[in-house]
Amino acid sequence: MSAVAWNPADLGYADPSVPRRPRLVVLPGGGEGGAAPSSGALRITRRGRLALLALALTAAVASGVSGLGGAGAVEPGPVVTVAPGQTLSEIAAAQLPDLSVGNAIVAIQLENGLSTAQISAGQRLVIPRG
Repeated sequence: MSAVAWNPADLGYADPSVPRRPRLVVLPGGGEGGAAPSSGALRITRRGRLALLALALTAAVASGVSGLGGAGAVEPGPVVTVAPGQTLSEIAAAQLPDLSVGNAIVAIQLENGLSTAQISAGQRLVIPRG
């Protein structure tokens, strides 16, 4: 193992009793030093901006969660039982006449969690409202 030896004189200090780091000195008055902007503008550090962002996100989530509680439960739409030989497009056209057949099929699929347009006789489908 080797060790490195150094001398304070190697770093530019003539006397080892001289401090290696400069010391801060408090000056009386302190108003004219330019420490704070005089225009009244508020300067926010990066940490402050992150804290404000976290506070805003927390407030947004809290208001969103509290808004859900007072809305009440949404009643499911009417339920249709699939007859033998009936297709999803026939049900969509009959139950959702205000929508195009394609949009009505997609709405029924989303409401019932269907990944395809395949349905079977006896299956119960919830028809979305409006």
